[in-house]
Amino acid sequence: MQHPVFTVLARMDSALAFTLKWICIALFVAITFILTLNIVVRFAPFMSMHWFDEILELLYGALIFYGAAAVWINHGHFSVGDWISKRLSSVPARMAYRVLVELASLVFICIFLKYAFDLTMSTEEETTVFSMSKKWLYACMPITGAIMVIYSIKNMVVSLMQIAHPSALAPKVENLNH
Repeated sequence: MQHPVFTVLARMDSALAFTLKWICIALFVAITFILTLNIVVRFAPFMSMHWFDEILELLYGALIFYGAAAVWINHGHFSVGDWISKRLSSVPARMAYRVLVELASLVFICIFLKYAFDLTMSTEEETTVFSMSKKWLYACMPITGAIMVIYSIKNMVVSLMQIAHPSALAPKVENLNH
């Protein structure tokens, strides 16, 4: 029987992954619509699209960062492969290796989160057309950085739990790691 905490965490993982997936789909649809509208307006100039660059910048930035968080949750980001852990004979050694990889990722993401948050909070610029604070453009970076920090910590905890109790947690850990 699975512990209720693991069930709740797995549901939260699924809900966040589902939300990020649909955010990315909506952003992609909006980008496609605006790009198509821009092409149509070039041939049939029925409206001005002086706002085109401003909105596209916002949408592309959000798509990139929310997409990065979505693949971070699902371990879908590209890598050179897991050729090192296959050469480690014991489960605790493989889990220790995973902890080290997650720790390196966590350090990088924490640095990214700090600078993204600083940039977002310190900007005083406004967009040209809508006079919207550029904080809205930058907000996706600290939000997604925080999500990635949380999941890096979660992955480290799961790996540490597997080191401590390799056989007892194997089924539960697989549910958490998708």
